[in-house]
Amino acid sequence: MTSEEKIRSAFENKNWQEIKVTDSWQIFKIMAEFVDGFEKLAKIGPCVSIFGSARTAETNKYYEIAVECGRLLTERGYGVITGGGPGIMEAGNKGAHMNGGKSVGLNIDLPFEQFHNKYIDHNKLLEFDYFFIRKVMFMKYSQGFIVLPGGMGTMDELFEAITLIQTGKVARFPIVLVGKEYWGGLVEWIKNTMLQKEHNIHAEDLNLFRLVDTAAEAAEHIFRFYEKYVLKPNF
Repeated sequence: MTSEEKIRSAFENKNWQEIKVTDSWQIFKIMAEFVDGFEKLAKIGPCVSIFGSARTAETNKYYEIAVECGRLLTERGYGVITGGGPGIMEAGNKGAHMNGGKSVGLNIDLPFEQFHNKYIDHNKLLEFDYFFIRKVMFMKYSQGFIVLPGGMGTMDELFEAITLIQTGKVARFPIVLVGKEYWGGLVEWIKNTMLQKEHNIHAEDLNLFRLVDTAAEAAEHIFRFYEKYVLKPNF
């Protein structure tokens, strides 16, 4: 089906009864994804999520940093959760897998670009149709986020996490941005425009994330945080 055909199909006239019936059955599919995710992830133990672009090549320095993040985390007993795909996600899973740690993939069914990588433990691969369910799993079972350079999806996960912590909807957990060259401009805009010029955030909101350059700094920030706080699901 072409893009135009998909658009026409989405806007196809349906009567109210057809809409209600479709929506009702969809609830069961949504419930099934939630139940499957909760049951599998609750058994895995403390994990840290590694985010970043699916398009990052193996030769990219951030790929290597993600591999090292996975290795360092599993050395301290943390599992690694990624979106299950290629690029930075593959690198995070690779670092965990090569070090004998838990390697989890929350894969999303997309028409292009996304396929699960080979470094995920065979019993820790979850497939999702719904982005919002997948995002709940990241938020509930991740003890921290390590965010490497990525695109729209990475931004989405990052700012949702910051928003939920800022508003008190989930417990505080560490968020680390890796790559000052990549994230520096965004952080400066947040400080100069969102905070100082428009007053749309509070100064303490800048403490909800840490900007670093290396895998060692990212992992150490996670470790130091949990020297003070108890490991548990976020909500």
